[in-house]
Amino acid sequence: MATAVKKATASSVNAKPATPGSAGAAEKPAPTALKPAAHSATKVVAPKSDKDKKIKMVRDSIAIPKAEYLVLDSLKLRAATLAIPAKKTEILRAGIKALAAMSDKAFLSAVRSVPNLKTGRPAKGE
Repeated sequence: MATAVKKATASSVNAKPATPGSAGAAEKPAPTALKPAAHSATKVVAPKSDKDKKIKMVRDSIAIPKAEYLVLDSLKLRAATLAIPAKKTEILRAGIKALAAMSDKAFLSAVRSVPNLKTGRPAKGE
């Protein structure tokens, strides 16, 4: 008996109204006789440019001395006072672009001015 009820319920859900004046017909809008000719034309699709492509991101973590991290924060504040708020990642990326634009001599000087750090995670007490 339970299967007969399920079949009856399923058939009543899937049943289409027989007449246009029935309750189900009110849900669908009546088809319009005249459609604009502009919509029948083919769609114009703009070609994808390099800007439309999604940039692939790489996540990484770094360790820097606290003094240099504070400089990063001061650079963020400096950008904000110059009416261009920037995130830490934007400041770092701008620094990378600046290093890439340097001459070899200036680049080596900048790299040599940064002390070597012990790699790995800092100790819990630091």
